[in-house]
Amino acid sequence: MATRTRHLAVALTAGVLAAAVSLFGGVWLAGARDGTPPIDGEFVLDQPGIFEEPSDEVNPDTTGSELPVGGLTDLDGRSVEFDRYRGRPLVINFWFSRCAPCRRELRDFATVDADLGDRVQFVGVDPFDTADAMQRFAHERGVEYDLLLDDGTVSDGLGIVAYPVTLFVSADGRVLRQTGEIDGDGLRSAIEELF
Repeated sequence: MATRTRHLAVALTAGVLAAAVSLFGGVWLAGARDGTPPIDGEFVLDQPGIFEEPSDEVNPDTTGSELPVGGLTDLDGRSVEFDRYRGRPLVINFWFSRCAPCRRELRDFATVDADLGDRVQFVGVDPFDTADAMQRFAHERGVEYDLLLDDGTVSDGLGIVAYPVTLFVSADGRVLRQTGEIDGDGLRSAIEELF
């Protein structure tokens, strides 16, 4: 009987380990669907929004709100405020490199910025990656607009828990519309309609 109990315990332990390896492997692959290699030391499982499909119902609607103050730095570590972008319409994309839907839309953002960047400013905000990882990942996808790091102040202030999030902001700093994942056509359409 003791041998049978030991075999059952070993089998259960092996099953639990196999399930954990399977889950971890599935999560790992989901984050790298587009073939992008992992960024060393930056793989995080317990952050909200990672590997999830976007849901506009998860994040509170920030339409009509002003943008939070503080918490942003540029690639050189200098403090930046959204006020520096006032005077022209602004598209802010909250993303990070391990977010599968963020990966899908980033090339579209780069293309639309190249086409419409004289009408509207684009800014990418990343609350999770390092400056080097963010810059490398974005530039590999053709992004040339400003990239900012968020220490959590802005994303927390807006209540963002699922990524990506795109805010369309008026020239005077008010959020006009908020979306989850958006493709190039949707981005162009929103810009035409709002700005």
